[in-house]
Amino acid sequence: MIFRIVFSKEADKFLEKNPKIEPGIVLEIKKIIRKQKGETVSISIKNLTGKWKGYSRLRKGKVRIIFKLDLENNYIFIDSIDFRGDVYK
Repeated sequence: MIFRIVFSKEADKFLEKNPKIEPGIVLEIKKIIRKQKGETVSISIKNLTGKWKGYSRLRKGKVRIIFKLDLENNYIFIDSIDFRGDVYK
């Protein structure tokens, strides 16, 4: 099963401004895929509500990744990556 990962313009800008964070983010996205395949992986994923309904949040230290997972089409859309207080704005 191959997943297609698409980053929003905003998420892409965050990774460009914070190049030291990028390798950790890539590993966390791989963990999301492994978890969806049924493996036991230690990650903190939470389904969001309100204006973010349909999206999930992955927590990695002070960084939050907001993403939408489409299992039917093997598609992950990374909408936002930012630090804890700024990601939900």
